[in-house]
Amino acid sequence: MKAFADLYTALDETTKTNAKVEALANYFRAVPPEDAVWAIHFLIGRRIKRLIETRKLVAWAIEEAGIPEWIFGECYSAVGDLAEAIALLLPAPIATTDKSLRYWVEERLLPLRQWSDEQQRESIGFAWLEMDERQRFVWNKLITGEFRVGVSQSLVVRALAEVSGLSTEVISHRMMGDWIPAPTFYNQLIAKDTEDTDVSRPYPFFLAYPLEGDPAGLGDPSEWIAEWKWDGIRSQVIRRKWETFVWSRGEDLVTERFPELEALGALLPEGTAIDGEIMPWQGGGPLPFAQMQRRIGRKVLGPKILAEVPVVLLAYDLLEWQGEDVREWPLERRRAQLDALVTSLASTGRMVLSASVPFGSWEDLAELRHQSRERRVEGFMLKRVGSPYRVGRKRGDWWKWKIQPYSVDCVLIYAQPGHGRRASLMTDYTFAVWDDGELVPFAKAYSGLTNEEIAKVDAWVRRNTVEKFGPVRRVKPELVFELAFEGIQNSPRHRSGIAVRFPRIARWREDKKPEDADTIGTIRNLLTI
Repeated sequence: MKAFADLYTALDETTKTNAKVEALANYFRAVPPEDAVWAIHFLIGRRIKRLIETRKLVAWAIEEAGIPEWIFGECYSAVGDLAEAIALLLPAPIATTDKSLRYWVEERLLPLRQWSDEQQRESIGFAWLEMDERQRFVWNKLITGEFRVGVSQSLVVRALAEVSGLSTEVISHRMMGDWIPAPTFYNQLIAKDTEDTDVSRPYPFFLAYPLEGDPAGLGDPSEWIAEWKWDGIRSQVIRRKWETFVWSRGEDLVTERFPELEALGALLPEGTAIDGEIMPWQGGGPLPFAQMQRRIGRKVLGPKILAEVPVVLLAYDLLEWQGEDVREWPLERRRAQLDALVTSLASTGRMVLSASVPFGSWEDLAELRHQSRERRVEGFMLKRVGSPYRVGRKRGDWWKWKIQPYSVDCVLIYAQPGHGRRASLMTDYTFAVWDDGELVPFAKAYSGLTNEEIAKVDAWVRRNTVEKFGPVRRVKPELVFELAFEGIQNSPRHRSGIAVRFPRIARWREDKKPEDADTIGTIRNLLTI
């Protein structure tokens, strides 16, 4: 645990990419496989579900610290992070040990779920006494299921590639799927030559870069293929060893959630992997994404919801054919084979090709782009002719040319502390719009401001707080911000009657007064655009 806590500190204290990779590589070289594999598990964002209720953890920490509850509350409010507040308030350790990460996870952390309150209390207390402040902080994060650190999966991949001498593409592929954090997996992960025994393993997704300027900068239009950019659930459907696997981009195995695609998989040739989008689809076209959300929210998929919100795989690309990895084939060859496969299964209605959109010039394509919202798409995907299917987000071959987001001017009415490095700053905001002379909560957002702007808003919030509700502060309705968002829909669950997708702050409108903010009527009009 000491080595892992030291790694966490090293990663948290630098913003330099190369320094993070170096720290990761040094850690993987120094620790045994059983520690390395658990570190990978946590670093790439895989979590253990919360093992202990927060109220219990807080009560035990108060007992160990020997302080009144109100003092703990004040300290927590000042720090803004539960794991850190507990780590700071606990008494000094009796004697620290340097037991392995695997020991702490497999022998002290995972068994907590089966133990009684008394056993949990005793085990947690002993653990705190054996750890210094940094170890306690990481330990508390693991217990609560809120471990996160400023490192992306791509940096972990780079470090492992450096340690193993393998390419990042190979490491990325081997890390995909539903693997168990065991030493055998780690050894296979970094081995020069190994046989992959996981028939379900998906491929790393190729992600497009956003195109911010004029597409004319990409050169001759004849060198590009355009497709509509669909709004669904990015996925891979895989058929191997007479089994079907449906993976989401978040690496969740969702086969059982989409029986239509499981049935489609049974018709695919052995050794096939297709990249595509799971789309709610009816009458030859897409349904609003809100319909997909109705289906996602159901624990049990009955005949009624399956009939009301059927789905298809909107096929983008062919990654594996007859058991061969074909990602290096030129794009047009992969598309031709995929087209033939989709055509052969057209009668099933389970798979639709994401067809190319013919255009003669960038101006023609720009004109077609105006049809995006009525087609229920987000703009265009631009793919270079002859390009391979790459790993991750790589510049040059795939671009997403999205339509401009919706935007409205809203008034800040609530603020609360953020997480991690922003735990001491007011960075999570609730915004409102006008409805018959009253400000009605409309959306929450926490991204889009610069660090300098965050500091200014934080100071303003503290000076202009009207009321407190735990960590939440109601503020004077004076600041106006422009919010951008991708989608909008009616929602009876929200007080405003409206829900939006991916809201973020576009800019701080210091030039506007609260009365200049938009009304709920203006926003409802966007539903018809």
